[in-house]
Amino acid sequence: MMIMKTRTKFLLTGALLSLAASSHGAEDNQLFGGTINGNLNFASDYVFRGESETLDGDIPVVQGTLSWNHNQGWYAGVFSSNIKFADPNLEIVTAPFIGKAGEFGDSGFTYDVMLFSYLYPGASYSNYTELWLKVGKQFGRANLQLEVTPTVDDWFGVDGWHGVNYALHPSYNFDNGVKISASVGYQDLTGDGAEGWGHWNIGLSKAYYGLNFDLRYHGSTVDGDHKVYGTQTEIFDDRVVIGISKSF
Repeated sequence: MMIMKTRTKFLLTGALLSLAASSHGAEDNQLFGGTINGNLNFASDYVFRGESETLDGDIPVVQGTLSWNHNQGWYAGVFSSNIKFADPNLEIVTAPFIGKAGEFGDSGFTYDVMLFSYLYPGASYSNYTELWLKVGKQFGRANLQLEVTPTVDDWFGVDGWHGVNYALHPSYNFDNGVKISASVGYQDLTGDGAEGWGHWNIGLSKAYYGLNFDLRYHGSTVDGDHKVYGTQTEIFDDRVVIGISKSF
């Protein structure tokens, strides 16, 4: 089992690096009138809406994003990360996405609409898709984003379960290049036996020599009485996550 997990991580890393190399080699990174961009991230954990996606931080993660962006606001790409759950078949998530971002006229208010699918090779019964809807506004060095993200189909593949994530994402950029950003949200979950939860994070990030360093604290409202996660609250424990990423 350990050999399989190690090999999975090496395969993921190799695939992401290959994508990065092929993208970098393209002339001016241009494709169909748009630009190819990528990001590699190495982090101590993968926390999604307050939940550790690595069985309570059991393993570090390697994450990659490859995207195509057009100057008219259209974009598409794929995100991938190693994960770890009680289900041994859940080892990798691969998430293709497509969306459109822009501004409402000259109002200064921005929008971002994205279709994002969570695909789990070897565990397709957990696949599901969300429609991310964001509206934002820049206030000098500060930015505020409002997110409403409903599921398009059954949440995490559970029959009859549907979710909507509501969140606020404030951020502020200081003169020295340090950025403070946070998220406060509620993952609503409906269906037989379902229950939602609150989640939040706050962190600092800073770029040094082409690398971005992020230090972030995560928390949630999940406790032992939670209908869905009451027997495994440890994956929702408050935690600090350190990440180092590189964009290309």
